[in-house]
Amino acid sequence: MNIQNKDRFERTMAAFDEANRQDPHQDYDEEGNLVPKELLYAIRMTRTLATFQPDASEALQLAARCQHIQRWTVPRNTYPMDRKGYLQWRTQLKQFHGEKAAAIMQAEGYDKAIIERVQFLLHKKKLKSNPETQTLEDVICLVFLQYYFSDFARQHDYSEEKLADIVAKTWNKMSEKGREAALKLPFSEKEANVIRQALSADK
Repeated sequence: MNIQNKDRFERTMAAFDEANRQDPHQDYDEEGNLVPKELLYAIRMTRTLATFQPDASEALQLAARCQHIQRWTVPRNTYPMDRKGYLQWRTQLKQFHGEKAAAIMQAEGYDKAIIERVQFLLHKKKLKSNPETQTLEDVICLVFLQYYFSDFARQHDYSEEKLADIVAKTWNKMSEKGREAALKLPFSEKEANVIRQALSADK
């Protein structure tokens, strides 16, 4: 598992989970149980990373688990509801998640080097050129496509054309390995049609 100190690692993962367990929003897991939304997301990130990159480094495993840590405390509607406001929100989230993760890791005894590595990944630095940043982005996209794409489409009542555009943008963030994994996901026929449309337009 590439873990230097297993007890410290497990304490830190548990602390990330405890922070996300405070999420007032809930979602159903695969067994139909209501779970705090960001806790469920974190578990899905870890599960997907373990399948996609079984030999992931300790820093990458930690980053995957805290990628959305306490995201609900920085609501989207506290920023202008336009493209500029969205980008400001996303930038603030990266900073917020990095600070939250650092505080927990420091409390559990991690040194500066690995804390900065986790923050580097959470800030998505050198996407496309850094293998671990790209792996984290692949996992984020895979989790979205597997667990959230269907509900996202229903909630926004988007046309297949609009959804295809969203899928195409997601696809452009992924590596070839990530895309291969995405094509193996169990999509419904409607979702598969949207993805085919997106990939056709991307050619």
